Amino acid sequence: MDIKESLTRVNERIIAACQRVNRDPNEINLVAVTKYVSLETTKAVLNEGVQNIAESKVQNALPKWEELNGQATWHFIGHLQTNKVKDIIGKFSYIHSLDRESLALEIEKRGRQNQVVTNCFIQVNISGEKTKYGLEPNQVLEFVKKTSKMKYIKICGFMTMAPYEMDSEQTRPIFRRLRQLRDECNQLKIPHVHIEHLSMGMSNDFEVAIEEGATFIRLGSVLVGKD
Repeated sequence: MDIKESLTRVNERIIAACQRVNRDPNEINLVAVTKYVSLETTKAVLNEGVQNIAESKVQNALPKWEELNGQATWHFIGHLQTNKVKDIIGKFSYIHSLDRESLALEIEKRGRQNQVVTNCFIQVNISGEKTKYGLEPNQVLEFVKKTSKMKYIKICGFMTMAPYEMDSEQTRPIFRRLRQLRDECNQLKIPHVHIEHLSMGMSNDFEVAIEEGATFIRLGSVLVGKD
């Protein structure tokens, strides 16, 4: 797969989606999901100027991180076990899958030990699918209040995964609801809390996600393919 061509096409689609809703394309953070591709393909992505790299399994991500000497900004997007937190704190700048108190406490503990603040997205299961992780929407506010008191976690946004749909338009209500949830949370003016970002949209539905307010999009196959 020609990464340069893929990136050009993706950027054209990002710009078009932003134009449709009068957004600035600079608001969109492109995260390359490299979990299914080799170190060589990951290097090729970096060589094209992509700044954000995402992995979902600690055991696969760490060898890449070591080989690349921590180049780029690293995002952890998979379900994170508490016993793996110690391996990624200080290496991964973002965790997109904060979904329970035990995980928050472990991130806080390891952050204190390493004197590192980690940007975290609270994962919300908007669709209600049993196969997906994440808090239910009605659990989010209380969770935000708890984590807002932690010194080594910065809640920077909310994350969700929409069901895979052949017609990406079907995912719009999912993304819209996450944006509404963010806005509702910010209106409450909880001390030390400002939920800025929305991590939503993948290869099959990122344009709809952008139209509904995504600021981070997580792209795998459409950008890097599969080795």
